Amino acid sequence: MLFFKRDVLGHIVFIKRILIFFIGIFSYPRFNFLNKIKVTGTENLEGLAKTNVLFVSNHQTYFADVMAISHSFCSFKWGFKNTTKNPIYLLKPIINTYYVAADETMNAGWLPKLFAYMGSVSIKRTWREAGQDINRKVKISDITNIGAALSEGWVITFPQGTTKAFAPGRRGTSHIIKKYKPIVVPVVINGFRRAFDKKGLRLKKRNTTLSIKFKPALQMDYNEDSDLILNKIMQAIEQSDEFKVLKS
Repeated sequence: MLFFKRDVLGHIVFIKRILIFFIGIFSYPRFNFLNKIKVTGTENLEGLAKTNVLFVSNHQTYFADVMAISHSFCSFKWGFKNTTKNPIYLLKPIINTYYVAADETMNAGWLPKLFAYMGSVSIKRTWREAGQDINRKVKISDITNIGAALSEGWVITFPQGTTKAFAPGRRGTSHIIKKYKPIVVPVVINGFRRAFDKKGLRLKKRNTTLSIKFKPALQMDYNEDSDLILNKIMQAIEQSDEFKVLKS
C-alpha cells in the first residue's frame, strides 16, 4: 500500500515526511530568527541528477549541520535560490536525501533515533568508539547501505567523521567514490560551532551568522589513487593543511 511505502533503508516514507516537517518547524527559527543563515551556491545544484550524488562537507555539530543542509535542499527543490526564508517548503519536503552518521551517535537516545529515521545511513566507525581509539574492519553492509541510498537520491557525508576542525579525512569516503562513481559536490559550512553545542541541539549563542556554501561538482577521475581523491576532497571542503595555515 502507498501509505506503507518504504525507502531503501526500510523506513516508512509517510512517517519520514511527518518527522522532517516537525523537526523542520522546530529548527527553522534557530536558523532564520535566532541566528542568520546565509546560503550560497545553490546554482551549482541545478541540473544535478536525482540519484547518485554525494555531498561532502566539513562538520561542526552532530545534528544542526544536517538540519540546515536539509532546509537548503528542500527550499531549492521548491524553486527558492540561496535562501531558507520561505518555510512553505516544509509542507512537502524532499525525502530522498540521506546522510552518513556514526551508529553510536544515532542510537544515543530517543531524539537521535528520530533523526536517524529521517534518513541516516548509520555506520560503525572503524577508528573510534565510546571515546576510545579502535582499529576495526569496515563493515561491508555499511558500504552497501550507502550505495543503496545513492541509488535512490542524494547522500551527505562528512569525510572527517568528527566535528573537530582540520581533522584528517577518512579514506572510506574515497573508497565509496571509487566504488559507486557518484557526482561529488563539496559543501563548506561555518558558524554552527559558535551558535550551537557539540550536538547541535542546544542554542549556545544568538545572532551568529551561519553559512552554507555549495561548490561546483568536482571533476573526478574514479581510477585515481584513493589518497589523491581524499586530498582533493579535503581541499574542496577547506579542511586541508593549506587552509589550516591560512586560519592560524
